[in-house]
Amino acid sequence: MPRIALIHALRHSPPPIEAAFRELWPEPRLMNLLDDSLSADLARDGTITRAMTQRFLDLAGYARRTGADAILFTCSAFGPCIDAVKAANPNIPVLKPNEAMIEQAATLGGRIGLLATFEPTLRSMPGEFPDHVVVKPTLAAAALTALDGGDRDEHDRLATNAAAELANCDVIALAQFSLSSAAPLIAARYGRPVLTTPHSAVRKLRSLLVDPGGNAG
Repeated sequence: MPRIALIHALRHSPPPIEAAFRELWPEPRLMNLLDDSLSADLARDGTITRAMTQRFLDLAGYARRTGADAILFTCSAFGPCIDAVKAANPNIPVLKPNEAMIEQAATLGGRIGLLATFEPTLRSMPGEFPDHVVVKPTLAAAALTALDGGDRDEHDRLATNAAAELANCDVIALAQFSLSSAAPLIAARYGRPVLTTPHSAVRKLRSLLVDPGGNAG
């Protein structure tokens, strides 16, 4: 079975992606690399720096040296850094956290609601969607504060309330891995398809590593 490196910039990200693997594809060997100072530094600096990109390259290099067959990043605010890792590692799958979900969302409708709890995500992620869709971004910053304080139920409640701004969209896409726990509540309240980054990413990785013909299921 493949060895998949999961690289995180938020400490809330490992549990949702591990849960998605258990549900959809439990066989791979997973390794977690966490540097939660990356998200703090981005929030402080307000922009991605050359030094930050090098940190991503260093983390990916370490993962490759352990024998990783694929790398999945789980924080959606660092697109340019992940692009640099992709360019440096052309022989293995390197996935942005959101690229599989974006591909899926773009097939479900022309108006996509994008919910995030980390503000820098909404500066970088909308531009990754194809031109034929309209992205409506919404921030639920208080939800991340609740999660940082250990209150998952309050996080999910606040995220669900914030998603009211997206109720008229064709599909609601949850930008953070940590938002996946709110997906059932959001879907039940607003009656829209709700996509999570962990589940979309696991399905894409399986298709790339197990069945490149696209029939992984």
